[in-house]
Amino acid sequence: MDSIMSADFLAAVIAGAIMASMPLLFAALGETISEQAGVLNLGLEGMMLAGGYAGFVLAYWSGSSWVGLLAAILAGIAVSLLMVVFSVRMGRDQIVVGIAILFAMQGLTSLLHQVQFGESYPRLGEAAMLSIPGLRDIPVLGILFNQPAVVYIGVALIIIVGWIFLKTNFGLNIRAAGWKPVALDNAGVDVIKIRTIAVLVTGALAGLGGGYMAVVTAGIFVPFMTHGQGFIAIVIAMLARGRSTWVLIGSLLFGTALSIADGLQLVGIEVSTDIVNMLPFVFVLLALVLFGRQSYLPAALCIPFERGKR
Repeated sequence: MDSIMSADFLAAVIAGAIMASMPLLFAALGETISEQAGVLNLGLEGMMLAGGYAGFVLAYWSGSSWVGLLAAILAGIAVSLLMVVFSVRMGRDQIVVGIAILFAMQGLTSLLHQVQFGESYPRLGEAAMLSIPGLRDIPVLGILFNQPAVVYIGVALIIIVGWIFLKTNFGLNIRAAGWKPVALDNAGVDVIKIRTIAVLVTGALAGLGGGYMAVVTAGIFVPFMTHGQGFIAIVIAMLARGRSTWVLIGSLLFGTALSIADGLQLVGIEVSTDIVNMLPFVFVLLALVLFGRQSYLPAALCIPFERGKR
């Protein structure tokens, strides 16, 4: 018990929680924007995989993690264009299109990796850390202030998205596109345009989440490396009900579930890999049981919008 309460264990859990939660945070934040605009993006994990692969390859070629992360964002946007074209513009079923995107990206990224690297799995160097002098020396909690720069960007995005939803007309238009698209159209705002922007932003953030996983966390790309995290991000977004602060809290909780096993191994307590892989999904079930009834989704979610139809 003393070893579990030690500073080393707590620091390891905190560091692991931040590392594991960031891909979820980016993806769930993007899904929050998409859902509030009326688009359920089940292709989220496919966008993460595309971002992870593109980010890794460009970081590997350029030697710069920032180039890799930028490539991840662009890859996520490129894949999200499929959702824009088929679901937002053409009105095709969002669930079917999202699943098709997921399977397509799983196969494509695996194939491209096989063609390019064969059976080898090259690794990147460790990402540079951004330390805040003074704060980084705080016992245990100092680890919070010694993180890759993109972690601070993620926290800033939480604040920015929350502000946009609460304080700007654009945020109000996003919510209206998901709740009352006909009323928004009657007010002279292009619903299709709002949904298109929301989906593209979702793709960018999901791609960044996948890029973070491959470039910063693992330093390697492995086919199917997301292991269901895109669907966990969707659950977080649904439970957050459009509130970015709850996205942060939910992501940290799931990240902690993933990091506890590593912390236990650090203090000499062996944990089965089956349990490690199972923990996030156990948390999903618990979260749905405890908070699922309190969540509510936009009234026009998954419903295509056509002008003149009510």
